[in-house]
Amino acid sequence: MEGLQTIGLSVVLALGIRHFVAEARYIPSGSMEPTLEVNDRLVIEKISYHFNQPERGDIVVFWPPESLFPPGQRRDAFIKRVIGLPGDTVEVREGQVFVDGTALEEDYIKAPPNYEWGPETVPEASYLVLGDNRNSSYDSHAWGYVPYENIIGRAVVRFWPPDRLGGLD
Repeated sequence: MEGLQTIGLSVVLALGIRHFVAEARYIPSGSMEPTLEVNDRLVIEKISYHFNQPERGDIVVFWPPESLFPPGQRRDAFIKRVIGLPGDTVEVREGQVFVDGTALEEDYIKAPPNYEWGPETVPEASYLVLGDNRNSSYDSHAWGYVPYENIIGRAVVRFWPPDRLGGLD
């Protein structure tokens, strides 16, 4: 009986940690290359956004808009980089992203975007997110903004593969 209680408590604690504190995720596509590669494994922390808002440059995991999937179909979480904060005016032109008229320095992208977008103002309590592989990413420039309540957490550490182990800046 004591063994069963220990197993039960362990399961409850594990599920509680995964639901409220942190969870592991893997990268299924190349939309975040070169920062994240296909099959990288990450730790997503879920606590900080209960106390602070996402910041520009954060890599976030979120539930995409329901409108992207047929009714009743399971949605997989997406991972992208926060580019536009609520109230920012964002534009993509001439291979650069501009926020409130200032070009972002983006040393993390795979290649300059080969599309034009905006200018648009990010709505209240929403975020504009883009993949680091700008030209091969299904992101906000294609389907719109991510509401704050859709954000699951922030990617903080890569734990696989071992030769790429470390924090995500």
